[in-house]
Amino acid sequence: MGKIRKTYDVKFKKKAVDLYLKEGMGYKTVAKELGIDHSMVRRWVKRYEKEGIQGLEEKRGKAKGPGKGRPRTRPEDPETKIKRLEAEVEMLKKLLQR
Repeated sequence: MGKIRKTYDVKFKKKAVDLYLKEGMGYKTVAKELGIDHSMVRRWVKRYEKEGIQGLEEKRGKAKGPGKGRPRTRPEDPETKIKRLEAEVEMLKKLLQR
């Protein structure tokens, strides 16, 4: 299983960005004061400068735009499933006869 990541709300990220941009603190100083890694502060500042406040919103787990993400599947009706499986069996029989 992967590592569980802590997520921070936009307000917290904005505070970190403001400390860096408005207060003139360094990445490491901001990180030490807030108890986070300095690379996170750097990443948030970059995103904020590029995209504004929207750059600080959580993006993990969100599909981007229509038709993105995992497609929805409908359960197969029993008759269709039986026909499909019978066809697979026939195909496998032919392969074994070779």
